[in-house]
Amino acid sequence: MCEMTHRLQVVAKHVLVQAPVAGKEHAVYEPGTHFGVLPEYEHKWPFAEDGPLSEKNAPPNCFPLMLEQAAQRVGKEVALAAEKPVPHVLRPGEAPSLPWEEWTKWTWKEYYDDARRLAKAFIKLGVEQFGSVTIFGFNAPEWALSAMGAMMCGGKFVGIYSTDTPEQVQYKVDHSNAAVAVVDSHAEFAATVAHIEELTCLNAIVCWGTFEPTVIKRKDGSVCKVMSFQECLEFGDSQGSDEALAQRMQAMRPGHAMGIIYTSGTTGQPKAVMIHHDAVVAQGAIGCLDNTGILEGYPARIISYLPLSHIAGSLMDLLFPVYMAYSKGLPSTVYFARHYDLKEMTLAARLQFVRPTIFLGVPRVYEKMQARMMAVAATITGVKKSLATWAKGKGLEYCRSLQAGGSGSKPFFHTIADKLVLSKARDALGLDKCKIFIAGAAPISRETLEYFGQLGMMIQNVYGMSESAGLTTLCLKDHNEFGSVGQAPSGFEVKLFKTGPNGENIEVPRAKPGLKVVPEENQGEICFRGRHIMSGYMANPRFGDEHVQDITEKNASTIDKEGWLHSGDKGYMDTNGVVRITGRYKELIIGAGGENIAPVPVEEAIKKSAPALSNVMMVGDNRKYNIALVTLLCEGATGELPGNNNLAGVALEVNPAVKTISDAIKDPVWHKYIQDAINHANNDPNVCISNAWKIQKFAIVPRDFSIQTGEFTPSLKLKRSVAEATWKELIDPLF
Repeated sequence: MCEMTHRLQVVAKHVLVQAPVAGKEHAVYEPGTHFGVLPEYEHKWPFAEDGPLSEKNAPPNCFPLMLEQAAQRVGKEVALAAEKPVPHVLRPGEAPSLPWEEWTKWTWKEYYDDARRLAKAFIKLGVEQFGSVTIFGFNAPEWALSAMGAMMCGGKFVGIYSTDTPEQVQYKVDHSNAAVAVVDSHAEFAATVAHIEELTCLNAIVCWGTFEPTVIKRKDGSVCKVMSFQECLEFGDSQGSDEALAQRMQAMRPGHAMGIIYTSGTTGQPKAVMIHHDAVVAQGAIGCLDNTGILEGYPARIISYLPLSHIAGSLMDLLFPVYMAYSKGLPSTVYFARHYDLKEMTLAARLQFVRPTIFLGVPRVYEKMQARMMAVAATITGVKKSLATWAKGKGLEYCRSLQAGGSGSKPFFHTIADKLVLSKARDALGLDKCKIFIAGAAPISRETLEYFGQLGMMIQNVYGMSESAGLTTLCLKDHNEFGSVGQAPSGFEVKLFKTGPNGENIEVPRAKPGLKVVPEENQGEICFRGRHIMSGYMANPRFGDEHVQDITEKNASTIDKEGWLHSGDKGYMDTNGVVRITGRYKELIIGAGGENIAPVPVEEAIKKSAPALSNVMMVGDNRKYNIALVTLLCEGATGELPGNNNLAGVALEVNPAVKTISDAIKDPVWHKYIQDAINHANNDPNVCISNAWKIQKFAIVPRDFSIQTGEFTPSLKLKRSVAEATWKELIDPLF
């Protein structure tokens, strides 16, 4: 261990300050196979000669070793904090945070020490080198500790989504070869043991929430141990071996998988994305570049509320903090939100307490904040309303001037407007100390970006996939273009291809900046290459040769022989390197005349004109024309849950006499409101470039879309095929 520590100290001396040599910041890939499928696969990659991702500027490493170095550098700082036990909601929407002295905390040294204790316990409980530990529960310090413990013993952490069914849990535990499952409450425990007879590889279940001692005996006589989290820590102390742990860590390589992110497909079983250690080293090195702005948020206060089982949450809350403490000596404290904060709309209370310096939100979260703030603003009258309108006008003017190509200058009286009004809005949200705002995982509208921008919160949109270990492009601090997904930072490659007659990649020409309508010849599939690309989709040999062959073919169709990861997203890149997404190839609607119609721009245009709508989904593939399903803003709709029948926010203003969705469905005022928005989109040539793109009819869905009801993935992406099948009886009469 001493030798490893010394190596880490040498590594830590490298600072990412050198400017890349032109033409040498990208690696040269030899044609071949650039993925693996087996759990023990060690990923290999070429290094760039220079730049932020060269071997000298971003040396490969493994996360357990980085956590060790972080503990040495910032060991006394608080790393993890949570309220335990979680207090109940006092009344709807009200759940103030506990005083800081009542939070349960781990310092960075305690974080490292407890991860070691867990790793020793996991080895004793049967987690093999290249095995795995599944983690099932809402974000918590125990989630982070278990993930680090799994990595430390040479295995992988595997997150289970809170919305997974017992059958999905069974598949992921079995497919990932999990010997240990760490779970939170009774619900997660019950879902895990529902198919315990089939989970013959599962040796132990560790519970961090309410725990009732029990022993699970299978029919074949085998036993699955059940223990509390504290018992597992003590088991590692008493039964674990430092020597065995040292051997596991010495066998660890940066190209080994550290975690598995299960993608949530609309059909078939989810694919197991293998994230290797070096992929996240590359993400950390990119995050340290000045023009990303991420370093401005460190030392950091981070609120953890997005699922850690998704790449966005795990990267921001779990992995970035370790990398920053290790490489820069910059500590962070991750504060864990309450499990009900999104459902009960009490996240604001946590934000107001934490005052985060970095805030990551999926578009749905920002949209919900916007809707609530607009509803409050609608109640203000008189002089206060005039002052607020004037101040936001100044804020919007400044926000637009900060966009790429703008002057960057403040309008007259902006400083006064900010002091009197805009700063108070940021303060009320608990985001007054936030240095960087990030949005990702799904499209976000320009309207939402400008809404927060006028308040002094410039959101940077990022784009990537689980398969690219998170971000691949982002709107840089000095080149932020609303409506785009930004540029590839130095060291990551992004190109747009069309497929040639022999299956070869043909790069499409870049478009001129600022085009309203981009020719088809400038559009293609967005593809990535670099150190951040996954090891591959994992196959489990126990599942048979056919399964291994199937996963191998899925890998080959995703990562080509030149190392390019094919995203499936359609878009274009302008001559400034700015990328915009115009659709997803699997989502394209094929019009009656063979037109390729991207639904997202049309849907966003309708929502912009009708802010009382929650979701718009265009339907028209293999149909004579297009129709739209729309959902309305309603109480309790969080993305995870569909909410109830009562309208909420600005939806109550469309027709004040109508208070429910069921009444809105029959209301002519509501029908005109929606039709006007559709007409506006249909008549905008920048949105509907021909008649084939126009929407002819619509239907109001009697409830909102949600994860629970199946229309959304866990990262709140729309499952179009599921939604279309679910609402078939609404759709078919419209054609």
